[in-house]
Amino acid sequence: MIGDDEPFDALVVGAGAAGLGVGVALKHTGIRNYQILDRGTVAGSFTAWPNGMQLITPSFPANSVGMLDLNSIAIGTSPGFSLGAEHPSGPDFAAHLRGLSLFFELPTRSHTEVLSIDVDGEMFVVETLEGNLRCRHVIWATGEFQFPSIPTFQGATFGIHNSRIGDWSDYVKQGNGPAIIIGGYESGIDAAVQLSKQQCKSIVLGREPTWESEDSDPSRSLSPFTLQRLVTARKNEFVETIGGVDVTLIESTSEGKSKTYRVTAEDGRSWLTTRKPILATGFRGGFHQLKDRFELREDGFPLLTENDESTLTPNLFLVGPSVRHEDLIFCFIFKYRQRFAIVAKAIAQRLGHDTTEFEETYRKWGMFLDDLTCCGEQCVC
Repeated sequence: MIGDDEPFDALVVGAGAAGLGVGVALKHTGIRNYQILDRGTVAGSFTAWPNGMQLITPSFPANSVGMLDLNSIAIGTSPGFSLGAEHPSGPDFAAHLRGLSLFFELPTRSHTEVLSIDVDGEMFVVETLEGNLRCRHVIWATGEFQFPSIPTFQGATFGIHNSRIGDWSDYVKQGNGPAIIIGGYESGIDAAVQLSKQQCKSIVLGREPTWESEDSDPSRSLSPFTLQRLVTARKNEFVETIGGVDVTLIESTSEGKSKTYRVTAEDGRSWLTTRKPILATGFRGGFHQLKDRFELREDGFPLLTENDESTLTPNLFLVGPSVRHEDLIFCFIFKYRQRFAIVAKAIAQRLGHDTTEFEETYRKWGMFLDDLTCCGEQCVC
């Protein structure tokens, strides 16, 4: 059982890419009295990815010339090198993260679900099923995959979120005709690509025609990896993409053992399918578990200080894909990893550590992004 003994300097909640990455950064500052908690296992969310899903950013070992692999979460590491894969699958990337955790000897504690976080003076009291933990700082790193965003329109529950489809071949067996995919960003197109591999046609309904976007920020448009796969699926006539569609209703009718689903858009257009409509509608983000501890922006994301700290709860930090600053979106590993050192430095300095060498090292590797005025530039060609 966990006891209320000596408080930790920091507790990291979540042992995925963000939690482990900031855990390495904490260790590099010289902090030793911290732990990384996870309600499941280290990198467990990646093992739950649907079959066929891969990281869309490419991995390539380039440490020898001072360039960090885009999917690395810690300096000096490269999943491209350790896995020998350019676009690792979820289980493969999980294996990389677990190996990294062992290499850096990170203090992880699995199967420890955090129930609540309370403030007691200058300390946090973190309640778990095994007992309470006390700490000076909390870093919230619960990611997004475990928190799918389900639309609020009528009949949305008739659909199935793409993250809950473990095997696409099983999904294909459950009906006939084209699959209807609601959502045209990365996960929607990935679903269409996976279905095309099963010789199943699909219709992608997107509010925005992301496949036509000229924005070079991959947070707002499709990645080259996804566009390339979409082109192939279109050539094989397995994918139809329709933009400007705002779905407002899903209806289900039964005739014997078979079901039919009608997906209707705001403008009256509708599509029929005998398969459950696929909701490729993104994720809510784990910060919603502590939404009362964060002040929210107009877009629903947490308002953060320059150190990615809650403006309502001092010493509570956020890392991972839900970090936003003005119109900047840090939703990919190569983006949000640049903020790990910002959080680690802030905590280390409050604990009296000298962070000069730490900061220099992380800056050298492009892992210390504190000047956000340099972000937002578009490619010229």
